[in-house]
Amino acid sequence: MTKNPMVKPVLKWAGGKRQLMPQILEYIPKKFGRYYEPFVGGGALFFELQNSKSTINDFNTELILTYKSIRDNLDQLVQLLKQHEQNNSSEYYYEIREWDRNGIIDNKNNVERAARFIYLNKTGFNGLFRVNSQNQMNTPYGRYKNPAIVNAEILTAVSEFLNDPKVEILNGDFEEAVKNAKRGDFVYFDPPYAPLVDDKKSFVGYTLNGFDAKEQERLRDLFNTLTNKGVKVMLSNSSVPYIHDIYSEYKDTTVVVPAKRSINSKSSGRGKVDEVLIMNYDYLKE
Repeated sequence: MTKNPMVKPVLKWAGGKRQLMPQILEYIPKKFGRYYEPFVGGGALFFELQNSKSTINDFNTELILTYKSIRDNLDQLVQLLKQHEQNNSSEYYYEIREWDRNGIIDNKNNVERAARFIYLNKTGFNGLFRVNSQNQMNTPYGRYKNPAIVNAEILTAVSEFLNDPKVEILNGDFEEAVKNAKRGDFVYFDPPYAPLVDDKKSFVGYTLNGFDAKEQERLRDLFNTLTNKGVKVMLSNSSVPYIHDIYSEYKDTTVVVPAKRSINSKSSGRGKVDEVLIMNYDYLKE
């Protein structure tokens, strides 16, 4: 299959993998069947691979609505984004952000919600998706000079790719997303990262309930289950003792990669940090 260079992430995303792509591509299996990405986020690896047999998933409903709207209602979405672009200002931003506080969002269709999501993503501070305890977006306005709110060429290419009938888009739990994975398939887990410090208030997730140690260990158990099924798995996370400990049986196929995080709610989480790629296969023989 010839890859389309215009198929690329349409959103800025905390923990996005574009800058780590060379390292990730170095370690992924050379051959695999279906591709699964249960925490798709901005989808950097998904769009890089452009594997027609793919299943993507995320717990974030607005994100998945956005991908489905790009796939199914591209023309309407682009028109709405142009309207947001024309009206963009600090005052307008907070008016649109307010939809999930004043109930307006409940009366909006999926394409209107998707356009709002992209607009807030492109103009919000640092591209950060963050919600408060009421699951309301609370990222402040970013004050960018020329935010790329409408990029019709990329949206068109992504829409065409997502319209492949073998590409499946899900909105649910990560475990459910890979229930059909079988021997020879490839799963890439890019969950909310474990905190760099042992601080319960550290930003480790973008869903309402966050992603605590219990969830990290449920993911580790799923990693083991998939390994036993013969599914090839790669996982990204923070290079912290806790993560190395719970995946200690994979230490021989764990690599530490330097990364630079520019999007984080805390300054301590930005800058140069080490991340890990944990695999259940011998990448040297792939």
